[in-house]
Amino acid sequence: MTQSLVCAETVSRVSSVLNRNTRQFGKKHLFDQDEETCWNSDEGPSQWVILEFPQRICVSQLQIQFQGGFSSRRGCLQGSQGSEAFNKIVDFYPEDNNSLQTFPVPAAEVDQLKVMFEDATDFFGRVVIYHLRVLGEKV
Repeated sequence: MTQSLVCAETVSRVSSVLNRNTRQFGKKHLFDQDEETCWNSDEGPSQWVILEFPQRICVSQLQIQFQGGFSSRRGCLQGSQGSEAFNKIVDFYPEDNNSLQTFPVPAAEVDQLKVMFEDATDFFGRVVIYHLRVLGEKV
């Protein structure tokens, strides 16, 4: 049964936070289900989010809600098991809008995911995300 796989024990890291203001724009806002909060990256050529799960998972979907004007034209989902290097699972191509977008993921069993955001629509390379959901099953 497909379910949200991010839980309280999931460790997350991000490439950057706008002005290092983690209280207002930090990574915790990716998962808080609050329509008023978001993760806002600082500027740069590419941005990323790493998720370390407390157990092995099988990913089936990725859901992302960007702020229009601050999305990415291309994304790459990578995964790894244990201390292995990240390997590409799938490329995805978000639209530049405010809608919750769902991307199918070929079944992959991993402990860690890295979501790469490349070719940002913002001139400075900033990305703004209101919701990030990983759906699938615990293994």
